[in-house]
Amino acid sequence: MTELRAYVYLDRIQPQFTAYMSANARGYIPIPGMAAILVEISPGVLINRVIDASVKAANIRPGLMVVERHFGVLEFHSQAQADVKHAGAAILKILGMTIEDRIKPKILSSQIIHKVNAYHAQMVNVSRLASMLLPDQDLYILEVQPAAYITLAANEAEKNSQITLVDCRTYGAVGRLSLGGKKGDIERAASAAEVAIKKITGKES
Repeated sequence: MTELRAYVYLDRIQPQFTAYMSANARGYIPIPGMAAILVEISPGVLINRVIDASVKAANIRPGLMVVERHFGVLEFHSQAQADVKHAGAAILKILGMTIEDRIKPKILSSQIIHKVNAYHAQMVNVSRLASMLLPDQDLYILEVQPAAYITLAANEAEKNSQITLVDCRTYGAVGRLSLGGKKGDIERAASAAEVAIKKITGKES
């Protein structure tokens, strides 16, 4: 049975989030200001039908495709929002679904750690995929499920606050976001990220 685990539309990808995606891309890299869609489905092998429908429907470029046994993830982007939306509509059509068939995300964990110790910062930096966390910054960590929705949280957090994107895990069992910054900036970023997740409609998992 096909399951639309996540369907995420990003209207304008922000500079830090774009840099993170480009540094970890396995396909065509995006630039800031582009629109993007991320789709996560199960079983994973069906992501090939998804990419086939998207690239044939509109002038978009795939940046990431992950094929696992239990899930598949595709990210694609374009400078034209209309092209991204058209490709997204083609994906839903080929799957025989609507956007409301996606799983509604759940926030599994949300925490802010104030004035991170220098040793703690170094441990975080060992495995981070984006920028460095600095000692005495506040650290915000968010976990959501399904994982792909963490991209919306990261993008909206950057839109609304002056933070540092430290880490973002967009596929797997859980999506995880780590941000660094001043206390007020982190609090605004956390609020923007969680509001964005809670606004997403869909089916209960």
